[in-house]
Amino acid sequence: MKKRMSLSIVLVLALLLAACGGKEETGGEASGSAQAGGGEKQITIGVSILNLANEFTATLAKGIEEKGKELGVKIIVNDGQKDPNKQIQQVETFIAQKVDAIIFNPIEAEASSPAVDKAKEAGIPVINVNSVTKSEPDAFVGSRDQESAQLAIDYLAERLGSKGNLVMMHGHLGQSAEIDRTEGAIEALKAYPDMKLIAEQTAEWNRDKALTLMQNWLQAHDGQIQGVFAQNDEMGMGALKALEDAGVKQDIVLVSVDAIADALQAVKDGRLDATVFQNAAAQGGGAVETALKIIRNEPYEKEVFVPFELVTQDNVDQYLK
Repeated sequence: MKKRMSLSIVLVLALLLAACGGKEETGGEASGSAQAGGGEKQITIGVSILNLANEFTATLAKGIEEKGKELGVKIIVNDGQKDPNKQIQQVETFIAQKVDAIIFNPIEAEASSPAVDKAKEAGIPVINVNSVTKSEPDAFVGSRDQESAQLAIDYLAERLGSKGNLVMMHGHLGQSAEIDRTEGAIEALKAYPDMKLIAEQTAEWNRDKALTLMQNWLQAHDGQIQGVFAQNDEMGMGALKALEDAGVKQDIVLVSVDAIADALQAVKDGRLDATVFQNAAAQGGGAVETALKIIRNEPYEKEVFVPFELVTQDNVDQYLK
């Protein structure tokens, strides 16, 4: 009888210990996953970025990740590497992973559109950030790229007395920022009939390609160029090196877009005449906030625009970190 009672006590204690162990495991698992909004299941957002090798889009991704961390959301960032097909594959993977939303920084307006279509067919909300697609997402967070071109052309006109010959470096052809900045520049130039666009070509957002392109233009249009509009700072910095190497920077006004770190420093040093600030952190953070509103069925803005700002040597200190 005593033996039986002893065995019963041992069994009860074993069961109690096992139950406690199970509770500890479950509790540990819950605390290990970020809980957004206090009590709701963990929210996961997939992100496909145009190209993480580019400083601006890398800053955009960082803004998304930091806002996700702040709000307790799991963020999965993929690098599209300037390949629309790769982006489509990344979105297909996000669909298979059953993410709650996708933040999409498209490479091309048309070629990247199937990714948006696939996500929406799967019932996953899509927020385009910084650039647009032909296919309509659930929301867009970014800036009006025509505005950046307007600021750049107006600045060139001010510096050149509204007359002179310009060249324009395009970004990746077919990408919405390239399309809109081109349209914005052409429209802005209508106000300055004595400013002529004598050459325009893509350097694909790339610093080295912009260096080569600027060198070619200096040879083909020797002494004829008074201003340069580069559609982003990577190209602007490449053009700047070509102008400095040729010893002609003092004769040519150069403005670009994005306000990346070394462009801001070049403005501070008086080497680059101006850049146009595009707030990557605000765009990235805004995309996460919009995604959460959609996921939670809360009211949200279908379009959120962050203004551009002209940066010159007079105000550059407020942008330098």
